[in-house]
Amino acid sequence: MLTAVLVAVAVGGGVLFLMRRIFPSQKAMKLLQYPADTMRGKTVIVTGANSGIGKALTGELLKLQARVIMACRDQRSAEETAQEIKTQSGAEQGEVVIKHLDLASLGSVRKFCEEIKKEESKIDVLVNNAGIYQCPYTKTEDGFEMQLGVNHLGHFLLTHLLLDLMKTSAPSRIVVVSSKLYKYGHINFDDLNSENNYDKAFCYSQSKLANLLFTLELARQLEGTGVTVNALTPGIVRTRLGRHVQIPLLAKPLFNIASMVFFKSPLEGAQTPLYLSCSPDVEGVSGKCFANCEEEELMPTATDDQAAKKLWEVSRRMVGLAD
Repeated sequence: MLTAVLVAVAVGGGVLFLMRRIFPSQKAMKLLQYPADTMRGKTVIVTGANSGIGKALTGELLKLQARVIMACRDQRSAEETAQEIKTQSGAEQGEVVIKHLDLASLGSVRKFCEEIKKEESKIDVLVNNAGIYQCPYTKTEDGFEMQLGVNHLGHFLLTHLLLDLMKTSAPSRIVVVSSKLYKYGHINFDDLNSENNYDKAFCYSQSKLANLLFTLELARQLEGTGVTVNALTPGIVRTRLGRHVQIPLLAKPLFNIASMVFFKSPLEGAQTPLYLSCSPDVEGVSGKCFANCEEEELMPTATDDQAAKKLWEVSRRMVGLAD
């Protein structure tokens, strides 16, 4: 018993030391304040709205009287989340609509978009938030490596199929949630699906870099349409995104305590996507990346026009949009 305690202390101490080195203690992020009717009459789609940043963002948009379409894979979880959010949003709140969307299925994406175009007269904001992180090697329904398929290709098709509606809804906004871990990836055009070698950390970084290159090229193609697109890196946030990461059993309690100190809360993580969704400060701004509600300077790999164009064409073929 004593040995187990000593091991736990040693492992936990090591975890705390590493986290202090990797994640410097963050100041509490100031929460944004907007007039209560800021998003009245606006329709917003949020993917992955049933947990983490998406859930917190949905709650904030509802308080601002938006009509929020929660695009979620888990219908039951979405319904429970919607009920919870509605009870916390006060009397003067917007409307919540739940729609099934599985980004690991292009068929599901197409069905979702068909329903949206049939039922909605406009879309003011699309927030591409849902994601998967460092999962074991699996493939989507259409045969894509899961992280690339969900984080990039599913949202790529979703955005394309809603573009005409967003153009007729202009001014409208597209918000893309990326990650600072893009820095550790590159686009492996020779093996995008990682069939020859799978490194789950690299594949996540590759998918998040793909988000930024997609934003770059989409912004170029949307010039003059009244539709803007911007990306963001939320920082390290306490969400279920890391559920596939293995943490030693004895270290888990200390890791959980440390995450309360070093990680942002979901509400803090939702501030930048909220800012990009409704702030007048970014009206007309497009093709940029933001962190903590401020423009962020990106590495050259994320601002490579040629790589962005090549990824665009490859992605179009992969999701069946190419001529």
